[in-house]
Amino acid sequence: MLSVGRLLHSRTTPVLAAVAVAGAILLPTAAHAQSYDYRVLATSKTSTLEKEMNEAADAGFRFSFVMGGETAIGGSEGVAVMTRSGDAGKYAYKLLATSKTSTMQKELQEASDAGFEYRGQTVFKSTFGGQEVVCILERDAQQASKRYDYKLLATSKTSTLEKELREAGDAGYEVVGMTVSKTAIGGKELVAITRKVK
Repeated sequence: MLSVGRLLHSRTTPVLAAVAVAGAILLPTAAHAQSYDYRVLATSKTSTLEKEMNEAADAGFRFSFVMGGETAIGGSEGVAVMTRSGDAGKYAYKLLATSKTSTMQKELQEASDAGFEYRGQTVFKSTFGGQEVVCILERDAQQASKRYDYKLLATSKTSTLEKELREAGDAGYEVVGMTVSKTAIGGKELVAITRKVK
């Protein structure tokens, strides 16, 4: 069988040489095509969502996005998208939900100390008359996660939030997420989550 190099130098087979070169270029591209599989989880209970996310993780899926809101059938729900690709790892998930920022900061810190890392947040409608900030945390079973100190900032004024974010930034904290929600205690609040490596 002729090699690609010999075909290129052959005067008698110019068409075959062109086909061989095209095949040599296209085959690696086709072999490395990436595909994705998705699982959409929707529920009105954070405990159910956490359970379903961990079941999906056991099947090779990883968290991508979350959003809370009104769906056409389920009413007020949290909807999470999980993605599976060829390089699936092994992950575990923990969901934190509260209307009190002080409680969320404490629980975030405890989860971080246990190896979980912040991945996203949204707002669920609470059964107690307000809305809960929900944080999704992820732990990679195959490698150690960084440990962070978390600081939550909550205010009803954007000007106050900017001031507090600047102060946190000066202390080395990076903002990783923000939601706007009506909490049971503070009314309409901007809740920003910041962290810095320990």
